[in-house]
Amino acid sequence: MSTLKPKHQRLVLVVIALVALVAAGLLAAWALRSQASYFYVPEQMVAEPPAPDRAVRLGGMVEEGSIRTLPDGVTVAFVVGDGKARVPVRFAGILPDLFVEGSGVVAEGRLGPDGTFLADNLLAKHDENYVPRELQEMTEHQKREVVAETEEGA
Repeated sequence: MSTLKPKHQRLVLVVIALVALVAAGLLAAWALRSQASYFYVPEQMVAEPPAPDRAVRLGGMVEEGSIRTLPDGVTVAFVVGDGKARVPVRFAGILPDLFVEGSGVVAEGRLGPDGTFLADNLLAKHDENYVPRELQEMTEHQKREVVAETEEGA
């Protein structure tokens, strides 16, 4: 009956630990590959469209004059552009408050067979000059008072 020397026992344990670590990494990568959502700008989506069943994100600017509500009253159609290409988008759901023409948007969904992006979710982006609705009608003095009150309460 042969037994391993302590030096060889450590080596076997290190090899087993490395194999387990690599296996865990591969398992995690395999599980996450279907959850990854790739980001496209309109130019990329037109040049190299994703597979129709692949979940992706489309980011760009909502073109002026492109927002229209479809006859069902729930679905909204609009065009996302980046100055180089345009992608028609359809979304059925509640629009974010900041969603307006000329603003940035990230749409999560899939590209339909007809080239229309079918959005499941919309994320409206605001510019660096964003002002909450409550502060829009206030004078600069009133805004400073509100900010000061908020800082005192914190």
